Amino acid sequence: MTPGNNGASTPEDEDPFGYLYADGQANGAQPPSGGYGYPNSVSRVRTVGERPYGQQTVPPQQQGAYGQPNPHYAAPESFPGGAPTVQTQSAPGGGGGRGRGPNTKGLLIGAIAVVAAVVIGIGVAMLGGDDDNAAGGDQPSTAPSASQSAESSPSSESSAGSEKELPAVDAKALQLGGGATTASDIKGAKADGGVYVTGFNAVGASVTWTVNGIPESGKYTLYVGYGVPGKDANATLTVNGTAASTPVDMENYAKAPEGDYEKGWTRTYNYVQLNKGTNTIKISCEQGNQCDANLDQVWLVKGWVES
Repeated sequence: MTPGNNGASTPEDEDPFGYLYADGQANGAQPPSGGYGYPNSVSRVRTVGERPYGQQTVPPQQQGAYGQPNPHYAAPESFPGGAPTVQTQSAPGGGGGRGRGPNTKGLLIGAIAVVAAVVIGIGVAMLGGDDDNAAGGDQPSTAPSASQSAESSPSSESSAGSEKELPAVDAKALQLGGGATTASDIKGAKADGGVYVTGFNAVGASVTWTVNGIPESGKYTLYVGYGVPGKDANATLTVNGTAASTPVDMENYAKAPEGDYEKGWTRTYNYVQLNKGTNTIKISCEQGNQCDANLDQVWLVKGWVES
């Protein structure tokens, strides 16, 4: 390569220092002002920041304020032939990792699960309520409350509750026989008006109760209210014509002093078998009995109870 213009059209065939030589100066070489020193040479020298894209020239990028967009900047992909960009979504809240959006599918599934659980719960409650209505409707519950006991066993059944269900009678209303009569001069009798049966202390004296309304055949307890003068007594019990093997035991359970009828009022009981409907119960003073007692009331309780 010789100093001078060899007619080359590309810079690599030119001498960039031709202006330093005499023949180069003779050929019009000048110090570089934008090219390689020769007229009409191909200039590849560009100001820093300038970059051609097709037919356009991008002016040098100006430095803007930190964090503020530069109005002279245009992204390469905005020019013809520019490379496409791939956008990435940052992770929620930063973190510098690869971003993932909220899991809307998972949230939707969770919401559906909650709604389904609520619907199922309501359905079960409605089905339970229907069963209750079918079983008892609007009838009050029969479950025992704090003031009620469960179904009483024979040993704990109350005579007061049973008196409302089964017949009871004052002794004065019974059929009297064998010299038995009524009186009211001794206080403490629980019968209406304080009236009781006396004159029972004689063989053949009796009271007979024809009781109606027995709901069913079975076991019952017969209660007898009586008063003794501080000593034990007994009588014979006959049910539907058959004498019982156990007497009516009228002991001095009240612990009354001897001869004191007023303080000797108490009660006793016997187990009996009755038929449904009408039955006859007789209490009598028979041979061998000690019958010095006054009779007050008679009543029945279902079952064989102790009280």
